[in-house]
Amino acid sequence: MEDSGDKKIGTVKLVKEAMAALSQEELETKRKQVEERLFEFANFMEAKIVLIYFKTGLELDTRHIIERSFQKNKIVVLALPGAEKHKFTLLKITNLDDDVTEGPDGNMEPDPARCKSVPLDRIDIAIIPGVAFDEKGGRLGSDDGYYDRLVSRLPLTTRKIALAYEAQVVPQIPMDSRNKHVDIIITDSRIIYKI
Repeated sequence: MEDSGDKKIGTVKLVKEAMAALSQEELETKRKQVEERLFEFANFMEAKIVLIYFKTGLELDTRHIIERSFQKNKIVVLALPGAEKHKFTLLKITNLDDDVTEGPDGNMEPDPARCKSVPLDRIDIAIIPGVAFDEKGGRLGSDDGYYDRLVSRLPLTTRKIALAYEAQVVPQIPMDSRNKHVDIIITDSRIIYKI
């Protein structure tokens, strides 16, 4: 019998293959469709403080979303991983060029010397990254449980939204007790509310 780890590896492989079948032009068109759906989404339009991620792998690129959020006068927050595995700090950024630097792992992250801390309970909307999702809000990340821990600490009133290409939506994500669901998935072709 296949265990959860093997199922996750198989799911990632399927998503990678589906994504590889799309041209850069197709991916960019679909990214723009996801972005438009997000900016037309009532919960996002009403949100003042938005937690967003920076792309590190197969996740949908959020750079344009961050820039557009600035234009809409939203407070944009990025999570900064702490030295300890289960720790993170939420930091407000106001400019991508000045407030974001390359971290020790090569990923872009907020500069703690320039950015102010934001309390977790102030986040209105949290955009959560992932490699694959299912229609029940199941999420498969590439972050060793980092965002699962963050999601578990967010207030119940904070909407947890995933942005994904339709190719990243699979029939079922193998979940365990540590994995956390998202409330809503916005893809290039639809908006999925967790069932």
